[in-house]
Amino acid sequence: MDLRYDTFFIGGAWVRPSTDRVIVPVDASTEEPLGSVPEGAEADVDAAVAAARRAFDDATGWAAWEPARRAGVMERLAEEIDLRADGFAARVSAQNGMPVAVARQLETGYPSAVLRYYAGLAREAAFVDTRPGLLGGSVEVRRHPVGVVAAIVPWNFPQALAMFKIAPAMAAGCTLVIKPSPETVLDAYLLAEAVEAAGVPAGVVNIVPAGREVGAYLVAHPSVDKVAFTGSTPAGRAIAETCGRLLRPVTLELGGKSAAIVLDDAELDLTAIGAGLFGSTLLNNGQTCFLGTRVLAPRSRYGEVVDAFTALAESLPVGPAADPETRIGPLATARQRERVESAVATGRASGARVTTGGGRPKGLDRGWFFEPTVFADVDNGSFIAREEVFGPVLSLIPYDGVDDAVRIANDSDFGLGGTVWTADPERGAAVARRVRTGTIGVNRYIPDPAAPFGGVKSSGLGRELGPEGLAAYQETQSIYL
Repeated sequence: MDLRYDTFFIGGAWVRPSTDRVIVPVDASTEEPLGSVPEGAEADVDAAVAAARRAFDDATGWAAWEPARRAGVMERLAEEIDLRADGFAARVSAQNGMPVAVARQLETGYPSAVLRYYAGLAREAAFVDTRPGLLGGSVEVRRHPVGVVAAIVPWNFPQALAMFKIAPAMAAGCTLVIKPSPETVLDAYLLAEAVEAAGVPAGVVNIVPAGREVGAYLVAHPSVDKVAFTGSTPAGRAIAETCGRLLRPVTLELGGKSAAIVLDDAELDLTAIGAGLFGSTLLNNGQTCFLGTRVLAPRSRYGEVVDAFTALAESLPVGPAADPETRIGPLATARQRERVESAVATGRASGARVTTGGGRPKGLDRGWFFEPTVFADVDNGSFIAREEVFGPVLSLIPYDGVDDAVRIANDSDFGLGGTVWTADPERGAAVARRVRTGTIGVNRYIPDPAAPFGGVKSSGLGRELGPEGLAAYQETQSIYL
């Protein structure tokens, strides 16, 4: 793969960058360059925001279109994304190490499904309603698009998480400036090609790859009306401070350290639950914010649970991301692997016991690979139980009784995801309701486009997906009649 671009997609056209700086994405499995794209500067952000502003402010532009007309364009965009599915999967997988089998599900089919969901919602949702006034007369409540949106997208699920923002914003009538992460820029160009082919009006979607400083400039830009960010909690705090000062609405989907609560009646046969456990604890090489990386096990069955998760980790083929048989690919960058190695060293020093993994796999000397790792005998107050490692590392924590499990699950600075594993789904749902988290599953976990997704505490502010995700890109106006 040698993909080289020398323009940005701004205002519905391919325009030259303002500088000669470039971003060189690297194959996480081979450490070889994949191509190059221009690196955006402040002047490029200015041009992109201006294009989005024109497209929004135009009296006959995107915001003024009937929702059903916007929905038709969104459905064409979904079709164009589907036509490029293989390209999206290959580019994402190469750049961030996501196993291509995972990328084919979550970086191709899932984004277009989200887009179609919001196209349907645009056709069905009430953008205007009239209700009786308490003081006489009636009130007309109108839901207007919030305006120009700055969407800052991370590298771990670059297309899915971009669409969490693009789809509801487009459905509401907003326009966007998207800043992809420098680690995953090649797939953003494929998205731009799909936007162009679908006939999305000029300026509705603009894409400027850039680094953190330019991202901060975009967040504070005076012509931006809303910010939507997915990424680390420290970066989210900085963005929240800027938006708070500017009184600018912001949606933040941040880090997590979710609990997977294994109840005393849980099925532990990996032939029955292995796929579900993998998807909720080790998906995308552990580089997933909602994963249940704190596994809470009843003391009465603690040894069985340790054995089950050890066997799960050892069963996962580790290899190049492009291999369809790979389940654990490389981490996205050398720096990310160093962070994971440092966390594992800290876990060992704390007295936790490594039951499998803990280092670089043999025979994979190129690429940023790390073995799926299981720690037993972990204290919930330790570093590896409290901090987001963002790699294939699980911490198994014993508990005494359901109340103790709920206490430990809630004893965290985060609250994004979680699961409960049990033979009795009603019992599992009762436990799930007691966990302070934005989302949680019973014997399974995957964010459903029809339901709000987001976190509490240090896991963020606001919600994406579901009708709530559409409301996040709207502001209401009341007219007293």
